[in-house]
Amino acid sequence: MSAPPFSVCVYCGSRPGVEPRHAEAARAVGQWIGQRGGQLVYGGGNAGLMGVVASATLAAGGTVVGVIPQALVDKEFAKRDCTELHIVGSMHERKQLMAERAGAFLALAGGIGTFEELFEVWTWRQLGYHDKPVGILDTGGYWQPMLAFLRSAVQAGFMNEWQMDLVRIGAEPAALLQALVDASRGPAAPQDFSQI
Repeated sequence: MSAPPFSVCVYCGSRPGVEPRHAEAARAVGQWIGQRGGQLVYGGGNAGLMGVVASATLAAGGTVVGVIPQALVDKEFAKRDCTELHIVGSMHERKQLMAERAGAFLALAGGIGTFEELFEVWTWRQLGYHDKPVGILDTGGYWQPMLAFLRSAVQAGFMNEWQMDLVRIGAEPAALLQALVDASRGPAAPQDFSQI
């Protein structure tokens, strides 16, 4: 089996959220990846937006790499029909493997787990551990309060504009995904997730 043309790690909620548009956005992301023969890398769960994006990717012809800690197999209902399902020992192993397998990162709506994963890969990029593109899909303005807070951190002198510029933000799945995939095909940059 030939390698997929691109790989996107998607962080998103293990809950569906109240508004249907979040599940619709997750479905659109999965369809876009699958229709182009791409690979989804994600947390391996079958619940909430996680299950929606994975199922949509598979249904559209893409491959899915799920990575889930043993402790969460039952809690997040591991998606057993992933193309590859890796059951690991810890959250650290999960995040390292996901980062290694991805060419780009995309955060959809989610809770504290999604926030933590987004901020981690964003921080890793700032520190030079990787140079893979990072994006936020801002469906229905979900991320706007957080982005406003981050802009206030810039104004307060705890962040710089260049740090904000390390993340691409968009409201339309196809355009944002295309930008991330295009950016991931640039010159290879060093990465070393083993030292994190």
